[in-house]
Amino acid sequence: MAIAPTPAEIYDRATEEGRRRLGMSTLALVSTGFIAGFTVVFGVVGLGVVHALVEPELGPELAKLAGALAFGIGLVFLVVGRSELFTENFFDPVAAAMDQAGRRVWLLVPRLWAIIFVLNVVGAAALALVFTVEGALPDGSAEALSGIATEIADKGAAATFARAVAAGALITLLSYLLQGVDSVRSRITVAYMVGFFLALGPFDHVIVSAAHLLFGVWFDAPVGYGDVLVNMVVSAPGNLLGGVLFVTLTHAAQAKAE
Repeated sequence: MAIAPTPAEIYDRATEEGRRRLGMSTLALVSTGFIAGFTVVFGVVGLGVVHALVEPELGPELAKLAGALAFGIGLVFLVVGRSELFTENFFDPVAAAMDQAGRRVWLLVPRLWAIIFVLNVVGAAALALVFTVEGALPDGSAEALSGIATEIADKGAAATFARAVAAGALITLLSYLLQGVDSVRSRITVAYMVGFFLALGPFDHVIVSAAHLLFGVWFDAPVGYGDVLVNMVVSAPGNLLGGVLFVTLTHAAQAKAE
């Protein structure tokens, strides 16, 4: 039976992966960010389709549960495909930057975040637009996605920020856990569980929420582009705070203390 790696060993793996990401070319970052953006939309669409299929027979609560189970597949696609959402770069690259001396490495971190963030949004918007073509989704899916978008847009800023902090911590915890497992099967299991919880719980992941809200705009829900922008402005700092403060810095301290 394999022995689980220690926190220090996980941290060492993270710094190695972080150095790889910080050293990626602009083209590699652009393509990786775009792929991750459109990949996560498959999870969002799966959530909407399953929600629409289940709700008439089992009601809204079980429909939400079933939709969250479907969304988890999207995160599996991301992890196995080695593409990266904005929030997946809060642990490994920051760990690598803390492990190296010099100002230059810290300049590479915001470059990585900015490129991945922008291309995540572009990729998500591109595939979401494809699914808005009439007849592309099963009956009821547009209404389900519109309802979710409306719920996201109707929250106050404080609630959105709190949910974003939780989402940032959750996805950064995923990055940490992925460095603690060695097999593809284990990576799939961890990614699926986190994806399910992300969709089920009170979380606001900036890219996932942006995809939901764009569906709402294009399916004529009472949601506008201003709601998309406001959610991004509130969610992105919350994701960053939750990911870096709650997970990255605490696990760094744990590893260094060993």
